[in-house]
Amino acid sequence: MPKSDNQKLKIFYILDYLQKNSHEEHPVRASDLIAMLDRQHNISCDRKTVYSDVAALQEYGVDIVSIPGKNGGYYIASRNFELPELKLLIDAVQSSKYLTEKKSRELIEKLLTQCNEQDAKLMKRNVLVSGRVKSMNETIYYSVDSIQEAITQNKQIAFRYFDWDFSGKRKYREKTYVASPYGLCQDNENCYLLALSDRHGITSYRVDRMIDISLLDTPRVPCPELTGKALIDHANRLFQMYSGDAVDVKLRFHNSLINVVVDRFGRDTMLIPDGPEHFNFTVRVAVSPMFLSWVMGFGNKAKILYPQAVVDELVALCQEAMSQYSFPPVP
Repeated sequence: MPKSDNQKLKIFYILDYLQKNSHEEHPVRASDLIAMLDRQHNISCDRKTVYSDVAALQEYGVDIVSIPGKNGGYYIASRNFELPELKLLIDAVQSSKYLTEKKSRELIEKLLTQCNEQDAKLMKRNVLVSGRVKSMNETIYYSVDSIQEAITQNKQIAFRYFDWDFSGKRKYREKTYVASPYGLCQDNENCYLLALSDRHGITSYRVDRMIDISLLDTPRVPCPELTGKALIDHANRLFQMYSGDAVDVKLRFHNSLINVVVDRFGRDTMLIPDGPEHFNFTVRVAVSPMFLSWVMGFGNKAKILYPQAVVDELVALCQEAMSQYSFPPVP
């Protein structure tokens, strides 16, 4: 049988074609594979050779199902990602604010290569990236890579930090920041670096507002509060990455807010009934304006019971907000 220079690549072409075109409801016939090899790669082969190559792929571990009969063929039954898993990952990329629109599209395209082309076309119809609030920092991928490398090598990092001005342009802060990086976490659809710095202590930085990150020769400053499980505990106490004193706070919520509390603090939070319509619970949180605003957002369905110092902070925050508005006299 005549052979082309591509003959040794034949089995890879077969696998690639099956991955892109086969489906349980649309199996690929041996004749389709023979035609593809001849038309696209100038490789001549017969059915017996195709059967042998498919059997070799099955023996290697590729989950190829063979359907006998006139209308039969081959399809890949299981892949690296099942369709529901791909949809979840694509949704996460779409909703992530710290990824730019360009990078979101690139990632989604890569994810779609993990399914057949028919399913990829169907999922593309539901991909919405344009018009969503996205990061404008194209270097965020390199930033994440540099941070992870610094953590792995136990090194401090130096970087510049910026804010946005009224015209939507970057306004760089004057000093170069130096910090000991300990972890990356996502909160409120943004990516944050949890770190220790001489200037701010234990703090967090928005990764999409960091630029020119470089690794220093200086080892990280030890920080038990951000090491191991303590890092997770610290992140869980923060509200939108705003730091504050960690305090045990007791709250009284309306029963309609049970899902809200479990979603925010976890299923292990002990909820104690308090009358027919309310429940109490105690959590350790970093008390900040963001936490107090979160409680205030539920109106009369949520109340801080103690400590009194936290109650006073909430009252002061309410009074400060109300001072901006004028109210008609009470009759």
